[in-house]
Amino acid sequence: MLDTGVVIELTRGHLPLSAIGNDDVALPAIGLAELLAGIAGDPDADRRARSRAVLDNVLELAPIEDYTAAVAPHHAELLVHARRTGRPRSAHDLIIAATARATDRILFTTDSKAGFDELPGVQARLLTP
Repeated sequence: MLDTGVVIELTRGHLPLSAIGNDDVALPAIGLAELLAGIAGDPDADRRARSRAVLDNVLELAPIEDYTAAVAPHHAELLVHARRTGRPRSAHDLIIAATARATDRILFTTDSKAGFDELPGVQARLLTP
């Protein structure tokens, strides 16, 4: 499962597309929304076009995983865990982690501070650009 930051680093050229491999890689739907918002909000038309081209390449390798009724219980458990431990996470990060957990995928991230690996049942790997 790809965290949004991984795709951002791909679009910036800081990670090669080969860094994500092609073995059961997916992108959570909320991550796609974050990426599309970032592209749409970029005032530089050339950079928007380059970012969209990289995103399109990623989407050829990584299908979108929807937020479904199967993901919701994982999200709820991670939300409760975050509250109980006093280490709140963003709603989007918890949805990304829940999607990875529900689909039994490793979560690839560039965010060392997100603490994905501290969430129960979430396997996370840090990619450094």
